Amino acid sequence: MPADGERITLHGIRNFDYRTETDFTPRWYDATFDLADLRSADLIAVYWAGDAIAHIMVSFGFAGDRYVAVSIETRKERGESYSTLAGFFKQYELVYVVGDERDLIRLRTSYREPREDVYVYRAQVPRENVRRLFLDYVRRINELKDHPAFYNTLTTNCTTNVLFHTRVNPNSPPLSWKVLLSGYTPLYAYELGRLDTTLPFEELRRRSRVNERAEAADQAADFSRRIRDGLPGMRMQ
Repeated sequence: MPADGERITLHGIRNFDYRTETDFTPRWYDATFDLADLRSADLIAVYWAGDAIAHIMVSFGFAGDRYVAVSIETRKERGESYSTLAGFFKQYELVYVVGDERDLIRLRTSYREPREDVYVYRAQVPRENVRRLFLDYVRRINELKDHPAFYNTLTTNCTTNVLFHTRVNPNSPPLSWKVLLSGYTPLYAYELGRLDTTLPFEELRRRSRVNERAEAADQAADFSRRIRDGLPGMRMQ
């Protein structure tokens, strides 16, 4: 993912056309982003088995309602399924999936069975922090291209890696059990003042669920804007 001054080109952004979770037309595209246009970062939490465990993603927003999401996952080989226990023992490679939100969110709200609950939280942090965070993601993606690493269920997973990336910023949060039990990560971010605290957390959580909006937006060109209509939280300063 080369950089040219203030412009960064992301190659292979995933945007599959799904019919079911396993029946899809693969599609990737390249896109160039101007760092001066970077506006926001959103915390995305995906639930499928209760409140304690979630898959955490980050989506970066640019001017013109352009968004690119990053999902830190295991790279499974063909026919291989995920095992939490195996994830402790260097069974899977670590991969950063860079994707269009129409793929990464819609897959979970509309095609994966059982359907998963997706929440989009607008982060409330300075824009310079978002810039440093985005560049650290790009640095790590390029690093993994040349030096693959292993996923670890406890220490190197979708949530702990997000926390590690935030350490490029001043006053980054310490590790907490609310990160290890990833379903509580949005609550942890709320308690740290990183989300909209003008609402009680349970109300913020209720209003941040995007499933119905994502299903209605489906393949719309303005998918990202439509799922954010009415979301609590202000854009970053």
